[in-house]
Amino acid sequence: MTVGLSYLSSIVAGFLALTAALFLYPILLKGQQLESFDNPENALSSGYVTFKLEPIMSVMSALILSFILGLGITALKSRSMLNLFEDFQVIVEKMLGYVIIPLLPVHIVGVFANMTLAGQVVKILSVFGMVFIMVILLHWFTLCIQYTAAGAVSKRNPAKMLKTMLPAYFTAIGTQSSAATIPVTVRSAKKAGIASRVVDFAIPLCATIHLSGSMITITSCAVAVLYMTGQNPSFASVTPVVLMLGIMMVAAPGVPGGGVMTAIGLLESMLGFNESMIALMIALYLAQDSFGTATNVTGDATIATFTERFSKLMGINPDSEIRDEDIEKAESISA
Repeated sequence: MTVGLSYLSSIVAGFLALTAALFLYPILLKGQQLESFDNPENALSSGYVTFKLEPIMSVMSALILSFILGLGITALKSRSMLNLFEDFQVIVEKMLGYVIIPLLPVHIVGVFANMTLAGQVVKILSVFGMVFIMVILLHWFTLCIQYTAAGAVSKRNPAKMLKTMLPAYFTAIGTQSSAATIPVTVRSAKKAGIASRVVDFAIPLCATIHLSGSMITITSCAVAVLYMTGQNPSFASVTPVVLMLGIMMVAAPGVPGGGVMTAIGLLESMLGFNESMIALMIALYLAQDSFGTATNVTGDATIATFTERFSKLMGINPDSEIRDEDIEKAESISA
């Protein structure tokens, strides 16, 4: 239930961003195309040493393989394979957190220096400002929708719930990490009146799988980059990307910039992003990553609220200890 709600919330946020982008960008970004965007590096000398690492497999192959392995490990209940992939996850997160993400600013500075030489940087920065403002407004609008729905389901005051969750919002702006904000999110969610057992289960889980703010940012920035390069994306052409992105965000590592790094392969394979477009995408994303993370963690309380309501409908009291008869009753209702 919690996983399904998290995916649904992320997808709805992605489509909201896509709709707003397709409606507003033709107006906001009119005349902002970058004529020589594809080859600004032609004005520069080539590097002394060039390394080109080919991907081991395509994005779709990796996604299908991950589903097969995940289902297989669950079916076999293999602790050895589970431990292997948990250790591999730690390796990937450390590689991103200590090598890739810290070096990204250097790469982005180089790309912008490149574009400055090509006479494009002023136009890019003006676009950055408009996209940044639109993304932040979409974050706040999404939170209002989420808390209105949660308030209607739980019969609580949505404005009061949102106000109670503000400490988690501002903490996430500082940490840029959903995982690091979990203690504050848990405390705020309990103060909002959500059952403690539901909060202790849903909030840590949603910190990993509920990324509505990141979905808004990546979708908005990707469509902006497409418009800047003279393309005219349609709702139908970007819809598969949003659906796939919602699945891939579940695997996004909990480090600053982890969401956009997870999405890079998808943007390259499904939207045809090249190296310069990816660099622009990363720069746009990192500029407001803290606000996206804040939206993610603040929205987690709404997922916990729906989980609490569903538990009551299933005949389980979320305020009491789990009993065998509660589980049997829930299973009989599901059947």
